[in-house]
Amino acid sequence: MDLPIAARVRTLKPSITVAFMNRAKAMQHQGIDVLSFAAGEPDFDTPAPPKDAAIAALRAGQTKYMPTLGDPETRAAIARKLTQENAIPGCTADHIAISAGGKHSLFVAAHCLLDPPAPGQPAPEVILPVPAWVSYAPICELAGGRIIEVPTTIESGFRASAAQIKAAITPNARLLILNSPSNPCGTMYAPDELRAIAAVVDEAARTIAPNLVVLSDEIYEKITYGGIPHFSIGSVPAIAERVITINGLSKAFAMTGWRVGYTGASGEWGLKFTRAMGTLQGQMSTNITSFVYPAIRAALTQCAGDVEQMRLAFARRAELINTRLSAIPKLRTAKATGAFYAFPDVSAYFGTTSPGGKRIANAADLCDALLDEAHIAIVPGDDFGGCGKNHARISFACSEDQINKGMDRLAGFLGKLG
Repeated sequence: MDLPIAARVRTLKPSITVAFMNRAKAMQHQGIDVLSFAAGEPDFDTPAPPKDAAIAALRAGQTKYMPTLGDPETRAAIARKLTQENAIPGCTADHIAISAGGKHSLFVAAHCLLDPPAPGQPAPEVILPVPAWVSYAPICELAGGRIIEVPTTIESGFRASAAQIKAAITPNARLLILNSPSNPCGTMYAPDELRAIAAVVDEAARTIAPNLVVLSDEIYEKITYGGIPHFSIGSVPAIAERVITINGLSKAFAMTGWRVGYTGASGEWGLKFTRAMGTLQGQMSTNITSFVYPAIRAALTQCAGDVEQMRLAFARRAELINTRLSAIPKLRTAKATGAFYAFPDVSAYFGTTSPGGKRIANAADLCDALLDEAHIAIVPGDDFGGCGKNHARISFACSEDQINKGMDRLAGFLGKLG
């Protein structure tokens, strides 16, 4: 029997990040000594306070359905965090939506903002500086959006300028996605750069693009070490009520498996948007796991010391990988300043042949050969968009010992390409 699958799924590209991560895990399961730099997942354990809070809630019987967007106490804790730490105005518990991870938050938000175009009408446009996380474009396209790429380069630190953003805005512009610190680039925008982009958004909203909304993905906000302070564009008063801030606990709190993401949106429109999130999520997943809510509150209020220790470790790892990559001939890379990724340009090795006889025509070929022959898993940059086709992503969310071993293997492999 050959029954059809929906076209929107048939044409959907699988996540290349997940694909390489799964290949690495399968090889490790076979007993192969694979050093994986594919997953964007901290190697640290979750701090004790969230664990203890979840266990206590479970034992106390907090195992039933909860309100779709989260219980009032936890939504209020997130609102306080966004108000006090991020200086986002007009944000209360009613402006918060808690979802099953940042990716789920993005999916629900995109489907609340974007519609497939009517016949003969243009699609709503999603302005996306690239390279960018692999899931932004497919999720927005599933919702009906059309991606407008804004190219960045290694020379610009993979940051789009305010002038580039301005040039990309048309009357059909509906969403501008920003991600700082960046996955996959490992770089971040300075506060003045984000203020300049905010001024462009404000001007465009008052002239040609009245429906333009900014979605600011700040999931890596606490993992910074390059001397650039994190800045929330939603704190700029002129555009605060057209900014959706996405965050979660996965990265900074080493809670990837807990699946906690959230959005915050200010003012009257923020209330309308959050209610829409609740309507859609109510037909999808309803609430997240009930006994996780106390863990969210514990993470936000009791784990500053743990987060700082992890940040310092990432800073040391960033310095190490910056040094190691800069010593490999022909590789070009921007200095990692946030998150836990390096994104070197590997195109100088295109047109070579691996020791095992594989022809290296592109980044995917290089990463395939690295995994098969040198047992190192890194992710080709093709699906990140823009100049990503010439790059590969290296996640250094692992020990310094693994970084050194992996860079030894990488340098050795690249040195044998002919």
